[in-house]
Amino acid sequence: MNRFVRILITGLASITWAGLALAQSAPQTSVPPATTQGPGRGGVVPVVVIGPPAPVPQEVAIPRPTSAELVQVNDAVKKFIDGDRSANKPLLKKFESLLMLQPARKNVAATFTQTAQRQGPRHLGFVEVAKQGNIDLLLHGDSITDWWVQNDANKAMFEKYFGGMRTANFAIAGDTTQGVLWGLANGEGQGFQPKAIMVMIGTNNSSNTGPEIAEGVGAIVLEMRKDFPDAKILLLGIFPRAVPGDPIRDKLAEANRIISRLDDQKHVFYMDIGAKFLDDKGIFLPETFRPDNLHPMAKGYDIWGEAVKDKLAELMKQ
Repeated sequence: MNRFVRILITGLASITWAGLALAQSAPQTSVPPATTQGPGRGGVVPVVVIGPPAPVPQEVAIPRPTSAELVQVNDAVKKFIDGDRSANKPLLKKFESLLMLQPARKNVAATFTQTAQRQGPRHLGFVEVAKQGNIDLLLHGDSITDWWVQNDANKAMFEKYFGGMRTANFAIAGDTTQGVLWGLANGEGQGFQPKAIMVMIGTNNSSNTGPEIAEGVGAIVLEMRKDFPDAKILLLGIFPRAVPGDPIRDKLAEANRIISRLDDQKHVFYMDIGAKFLDDKGIFLPETFRPDNLHPMAKGYDIWGEAVKDKLAELMKQ
């Protein structure tokens, strides 16, 4: 296979996989909104209606072909394969369908969706806290952040690093990027102006690809910049989970590589402290994380607090 053909096929394959796995199209107004089921209480299962798409920063945006571009690229690919006269033509014909761009799919991670977690008392309580103001440091995310104050040992670590600050923790266990987006746009992002925000989210977006998670995180950063224009955002890389070689760990690492582009050293400051929890083989250090290899224990929260305290102090002064 000559050099030109190799380059073309490699490029087409990359575009194909982007179209298959990563693309998002605007929701069609003629189609009813999709719904999913979330966990409920007392036997009641809240219905989750997927909301409208959120703006995404260019730094993390996934390339998405228009309908016209899709037709144009696929026609070009077919003509190229049909016109090939090399010994590779049978191979190209065999994988022709894989080289074709596919219609873009919606990225739910970058939508304003009221998740099951954001329905009910927790969300309403956050809105009331937001209305009261007096918040200098906002913490946001999922269970990893929510459980800073789950038990006495964790609370002691929270007090050690944040006890002298006026803080609010709007993280909810089990939530996703789309839930955080909805909460910020519906009362959790209004009524106060924090000096700094520490946010980490995305580990629960299991149905999304790494780039899709990154878009969701990027949309959150944009929403926070709109709601809190003077705040400094400490954007944490999503903590590693599972064990080395597990696809979920690789997916989150991919998302982290992409969201690191959001660091502008003016309003957004990216920090990945995941390696501090791991030994040289990538295994969690003893007594830092629970057996689920997902949630920190008090020692893990201590490592976390120590890793971010100086940066947060710096950001709070700006």
